[in-house]
Amino acid sequence: MKKFQSGRVVRQAHYKSFQPNPINRAWVVDDMALIQLLGQADRELGRLDMYSEYIPNIDLFIRMHVLKEATQSSKIEGTQTNMEEALLEKEDVALERRDDWEEVQNYVSAMNRAVTKLHTLPFSARLIRETHKTLMQGVRGKHKQPGEFRTSQNWIGGATIDDAIFVPPVHVSVSELISDIEQFVHNDKQHFPELLKIALVHYQFETIHPFLDGNGRVGRLLITLYLVSREILKQPVLYLSDFFERNRQLYYDNLMRVREKNDLLQWFKFFLVGVIETAKSSITTFDNILKLQKQVEAQIQTLGSRTANAQKVLHYLYQRPMVDAAKVCKVADISSASAYKLIADLEQFGILKEITGGKRGKMYVFDAYLKLFK
Repeated sequence: MKKFQSGRVVRQAHYKSFQPNPINRAWVVDDMALIQLLGQADRELGRLDMYSEYIPNIDLFIRMHVLKEATQSSKIEGTQTNMEEALLEKEDVALERRDDWEEVQNYVSAMNRAVTKLHTLPFSARLIRETHKTLMQGVRGKHKQPGEFRTSQNWIGGATIDDAIFVPPVHVSVSELISDIEQFVHNDKQHFPELLKIALVHYQFETIHPFLDGNGRVGRLLITLYLVSREILKQPVLYLSDFFERNRQLYYDNLMRVREKNDLLQWFKFFLVGVIETAKSSITTFDNILKLQKQVEAQIQTLGSRTANAQKVLHYLYQRPMVDAAKVCKVADISSASAYKLIADLEQFGILKEITGGKRGKMYVFDAYLKLFK
């Protein structure tokens, strides 16, 4: 890695672009501080994976992890939707905020579909394109070739290419560079630690910037997809966007540092710290979910004949912790009168909290649960 050369600046007609070097080659890891961080990251990931294997009904909680990832990853790109708003139905979102809301929903769909497709499709250029197509469907970037690698020059920062912060490689080299990533991912002849592999893939993908829009979101999705595809994680429970959002300037600076100073080591260390912190945080969240589950279950057992209906509503709330009376009616298959009575019981326990403050159209949130993800 000490001899690593990220690429070169190439003069085009009236601007300069950056041409990255291929990454599918032999790598040697010889920095002890990096090796130590790598070991710590592997251990924390192993602990997180164990949690995902032994927690009952883990799928209920993964949806909330994905929703948090969607809001944080989109936030990096300027989208303002928070988790409470993301949980609303489209018709309940203010018109001026629906574009942001739809981008978050598309991110959730893109992640879910991509994880499902990994059962039949390898981590590949095709998977990347299909994921991008889902991400950009019907939103602000829908006219920017969803699911297709770009056929023109793009740039990062600045109103025009002349004052851009960074200009990715010319479009004619995109397919070849993505193919190089694909070969690197599946190159099992040259051993390279998996976490460093996806850290390098993420850097290279963001440097290539193969789409006209949505590159950041797709690039962050790829981290989780890679870990699942290599069976490092059995479930998609690690998402780094929250870490990148909280350290946004460092995130951008470390990516640029690789391009400008060939400092891949600093990027690797930053990435691994993100994995360690995020894995620890996810483990804490799972711990707290189990404690909350135990507490809530004890509370609803006192409801007698209404306990079964309360359990149905809670099963729904673990996936989507926001309801109204109509949704309670549907989920528990009960009358409006019974739904209001059940809501009152759950309010009394502190499980549900009314958030609208009005007399009609009341919305309730499973507040203690939602706070675990914030």
